[in-house]
Amino acid sequence: MATGDRRDPYKGYNFRVEIDGITRAGFRECSGLEVTHDLIEYREGDEGLTTRKLSGMVRYSNISLRRGISDDQDLWVWHNATTTGNIERRNGSVILLNDTGDELARWNFREGWPVRWAGPSFNATSQEVAIESLDIAHEGLSRQ
Repeated sequence: MATGDRRDPYKGYNFRVEIDGITRAGFRECSGLEVTHDLIEYREGDEGLTTRKLSGMVRYSNISLRRGISDDQDLWVWHNATTTGNIERRNGSVILLNDTGDELARWNFREGWPVRWAGPSFNATSQEVAIESLDIAHEGLSRQ
């Protein structure tokens, strides 16, 4: 194999998150880019001992974002609005970047809204950054 044919995997530490086209402050972690197809097993009486496997409902996992708390309260305001019954659905993207900041891959979610917010844990003997997390439920995931 020639040296130019080598394809190294992308590194997972350089990414950004956009919600309705606005890039949010740096996130420490992003997880939940997951799609699952339910499995339906079906068997008719004259088909022997084998079941058929059929595709069922498609399910999307919640996207979980974690970041250090800062003065940017936009995500808190978005989540807090849902607690009063004002669910504002937004589209967004998780974007994987290379070391120079160029886009390598993009996962777009649609009709997302916050379903869980968790504040930081405090410990006077720790030197960790105060981390908040936000889980976003959504109705679809695609990759560009």
